[in-house]
Amino acid sequence: MISTQTFAFLKSVSENNNREWFQEHKSEYEEARENVLFFTEKVIKGLSAFDPTIPADLNPKDCVMRIYRDIRFSKDKAPFKTNFGIAISSNGKNFKGPGYYIHLQPDKSFVAGGSWYPEKDELKAIRQEIDYNLGDWTSIVEHPAFTDVFGELDTEGKLRTAPKGYPADHPGIEYLKLKSFTAVCRVSDKDLVNRDSVKIVTGLFEKIYPLMVFLRNAIA
Repeated sequence: MISTQTFAFLKSVSENNNREWFQEHKSEYEEARENVLFFTEKVIKGLSAFDPTIPADLNPKDCVMRIYRDIRFSKDKAPFKTNFGIAISSNGKNFKGPGYYIHLQPDKSFVAGGSWYPEKDELKAIRQEIDYNLGDWTSIVEHPAFTDVFGELDTEGKLRTAPKGYPADHPGIEYLKLKSFTAVCRVSDKDLVNRDSVKIVTGLFEKIYPLMVFLRNAIA
């Protein structure tokens, strides 16, 4: 589970986002990171139980993202993130294609899975798979077990008109307009500090798994 001290540390970072403060509280950061790594290790093992592409012995250090921000091209010069990000695939956080993600931030935590802004060729392949197998697609993303938890897929960046090559009256046009294919669910701090937090998170990922399989098959 995630420690209450980990959330307390992240809250403090948001209030004191400067290098001097961070250096003075480096030990708190290291404790928080160790907590997140331990949590990630347990989630990986839970994921591997139903997703054979995730190795049970995947190193959590390959999944937990750096807390240091790249500020070279950003107007926001705050040096540290105010969250811990965890990206899980067969190759950890460095992956192309579908993946799982956990965002840990006080009162703003969530889990997600799918393909976030896939590259041009992958996007084309996913749209083609939806076109060819619309029934299979809707049986996943419109199933009550899915929509009751995740609602609709993320519509960030969605096209206003039909993508090239597809008619405006295509029965799956609203899905074909998507530029990301991700399911997102908020998770409360209370659930994350609960001793069943790993079970809660992996349970959500298991509901996303059919979407992951569809997307992987599309780009295979």
